[in-house]
Amino acid sequence: MDNLRAAMMWLGIVLHVAVIYLAGPSPLPWRDNRTTPVADLLLAFIHAFRMPVFFILAGFFVALMIERRGTRAMVRNRLQRLALPFALFWPPLFALCSVLALAFMHRMARGTWGLDPALMQTAPSTPAGLSTMHMWFLWMLLWLSLATALAHAALARLAPAVPHWLGRAMARLGRTPWGLALLTLPLAGAGMLYPDGLLQPNGAFMPPWTEWLHNGLFYGFGLALYAHREALLAHYVRRWPWYAGAGLALFFATGALFEARPRGTQGLPEALRLGVALAYNATAWCWSLALIGGFLAHVPRRSAWLGYLADSSYWVYLVHMPMTIGFGALLFGLEWPAGAKIGINIAATSLLSLASYHLLVRYTAVGALLNGRRHARPALLLGQAARNT
Repeated sequence: MDNLRAAMMWLGIVLHVAVIYLAGPSPLPWRDNRTTPVADLLLAFIHAFRMPVFFILAGFFVALMIERRGTRAMVRNRLQRLALPFALFWPPLFALCSVLALAFMHRMARGTWGLDPALMQTAPSTPAGLSTMHMWFLWMLLWLSLATALAHAALARLAPAVPHWLGRAMARLGRTPWGLALLTLPLAGAGMLYPDGLLQPNGAFMPPWTEWLHNGLFYGFGLALYAHREALLAHYVRRWPWYAGAGLALFFATGALFEARPRGTQGLPEALRLGVALAYNATAWCWSLALIGGFLAHVPRRSAWLGYLADSSYWVYLVHMPMTIGFGALLFGLEWPAGAKIGINIAATSLLSLASYHLLVRYTAVGALLNGRRHARPALLLGQAARNT
């Protein structure tokens, strides 16, 4: 589970680099002069499962902490691991991303380096007001965790049978095709309110109800998954290839529906929008469960290098966004293929993220804040071993 969570965090680099090189409409005002449909495919592919897996795992680990440590300990943990990092890192990251985005847009508009806030005001896809940026996941998960604590305390006193009943119902839905179809319906209903049938996070500090419904359903399933983990996880380990294949077929169906869009139209007609909302959200369920089963079957333990990548993933998740924007701005204007630029940006962002983790985080109080413990420096370990011998 921890390996899977780390992999989803690392995929954020690929996702946020791909956005810069989209051939289709972009949700951001900065983009490269070279584009490729491969970027659109990468974005659609990763977006189908990344955040659903995140929220399922988040619910799973919250339920685990409540059972092992109690509700109050879970709340303290979430405040330390979510609220405090958000409060510390969001202000400088927001400021840095804003400056780098302005520099990128200055290169796009005038071909030179510079900072002109007026460019941000004229960009049609610029988010209005303050944004939680890529950290919206931490923000929403914090409130979902606190809501879970309140609901757990209230139900334990007023209706102790309700959590058990809800967990059994969710678990039953999560292991049959018709159950996944029912779980897809509310997600598709929310997606129908968007032009392309797909929910788009807006990064607001007060997210719309559609985002609470969409992400909250995956989170709630994660709570039920922990309660029924023995039966469900064994089922996903056995059936993960089936879920992966079903998700692939649904993903291709989503693409076919998009290709059926009438030329020159904005958004999708209602019938196509409904088809996309159903197919894409069903893909999210299938691939999320396939990844859980596949990782449990084939990556069940943490090796040394997997442990290192898992420990670094939280830091990488926090700091990668300004790097993708900065390297994107540096590469803008170069007449290189878009695919080459994507590869360079991903590699440079990954290497710089890892270097900053090793030098600034792993052996410091920041590492203790993000991962719950501070690693001892290798030199200290060698010195201690020498003294012991």
